[in-house]
Amino acid sequence: MLQSALVRVPTEDLKRLLALLHRGELQCPLTPVEVTRCGFQVHMESLLGHLRGLETPAVRAVLTAVLSERIAAQERMPRLV
Repeated sequence: MLQSALVRVPTEDLKRLLALLHRGELQCPLTPVEVTRCGFQVHMESLLGHLRGLETPAVRAVLTAVLSERIAAQERMPRLV
């Protein structure tokens, strides 16, 4: 279901995916084989639904934007002291 975007992919998994991309260990454009090879098959639908067909710079930009939004949202949350 494309409506959930990358919301269902945990932040830590997105960070690992971005790290693989930075190290050149993730090949773009993403394919089902590549997603599985890197161990992200549980997130296949979300990842391919939004990142399929994108080249490395575009995937990097999307992952960076999503992670930045999540970090900013987390920083806005009130903390118990």
